Amino acid sequence: MSTPTVLVTGAGGHLGGRVVELLLATQGVSIIATTRDPARLAGFAARGVDVRRADFADEASLAGAFAGAERALLVSTDAVGHRVAAHTAAIRAFERAGVRHVVYTSAPLAPSLGVVGDEHRATEAALAASSLDHTLLRNNLYADLWLQSLPAAVASGQLVDARGTGAVAWVTREDCARAAAAALIETTTGRRAHDITGPTAVTSAEVAAMVSQLVGRPVRHVSVSVDALVAGMVEHGLPEPVARVYAAFDVAIARGELAAASPAVAQLTGTPPQRLDAFLRANRAALG
Repeated sequence: MSTPTVLVTGAGGHLGGRVVELLLATQGVSIIATTRDPARLAGFAARGVDVRRADFADEASLAGAFAGAERALLVSTDAVGHRVAAHTAAIRAFERAGVRHVVYTSAPLAPSLGVVGDEHRATEAALAASSLDHTLLRNNLYADLWLQSLPAAVASGQLVDARGTGAVAWVTREDCARAAAAALIETTTGRRAHDITGPTAVTSAEVAAMVSQLVGRPVRHVSVSVDALVAGMVEHGLPEPVARVYAAFDVAIARGELAAASPAVAQLTGTPPQRLDAFLRANRAALG
């Protein structure tokens, strides 16, 4: 039997790069990795990965970049506000290149997520309108994001957000990468969607309690209004439209839209996702 060829877009990013690493540990798979800057992936090329340049803004070049792939991972770009055009260009190119199945890193289709949710919904609709079989991976919020915000909370003793008592089924980037790699090398066909989450939903108050125990000093959760949260972000230098995009996540959390936990990670990979408390404990040094 011939060796199946899989393709990973955005392989220069954290998620795409980790998926390539996981695929390299898989026997019997030929890997294509695409990026805007192939020089960044010289290490992968040296390990036998077919590294190709692909720029979603240059649609005419994409079919060639995707040629030969049977299944492809479309990693959502980070260009909020411009993603629909980029993703639909890639979807059209996948069709022209003869790709049979696309795995897309989507997000929960929460009503309150604003432009972020709208872009993922539009991409999912473009896949539905295409001829491609596809798997939608609706990744919940990364647990890794706490490593950016918790050091300030530890320093001040206050974890400030607008989430109220809302909970999130936080999932690690590693578990998202494992799920993506597993979905990419599946041999199944058709169309399906998976909610990629951690094992349980956790509130900000519970996170504050976890951190207090880990660092040995009190951190308490303080929930403020959305307008106060936005004003604070603007005061720290964020443009108000960007602050509103971030605040939409707190609105969705407060309304319970990101709390549902799913067994999909374990079903896809055979291993349960990491709990948030275990993730924070493993990254204790980053908390301050």
